[in-house]
Amino acid sequence: MSMKLLVAAIALASMGGVAMAGSTTGTSALDDPAKMSPFFTDAGMKTLRSEKDFKTAWTAMKPDERTAVLKDCGDTTLNKAHADFCAMAKKMGS
Repeated sequence: MSMKLLVAAIALASMGGVAMAGSTTGTSALDDPAKMSPFFTDAGMKTLRSEKDFKTAWTAMKPDERTAVLKDCGDTTLNKAHADFCAMAKKMGS
């Protein structure tokens, strides 16, 4: 009986650790002001820069960061919250 309890406790601890890791590191790049501010003209990140300035900021990103942004833009919920940005990012491609 105690062996089953030990196995159950280990399983719960493992699942809890995964859930906690996902909640702290699973945030979207689209919600990171440090990464996103170069694409906007205002601190509230509501007004996109011109296409030319957007492209400059886009090409300044590392390729893996651009890939992560495009992946996030592929998520329906995230895309809805960042529709204008995602439309421009998709236009830029990877």
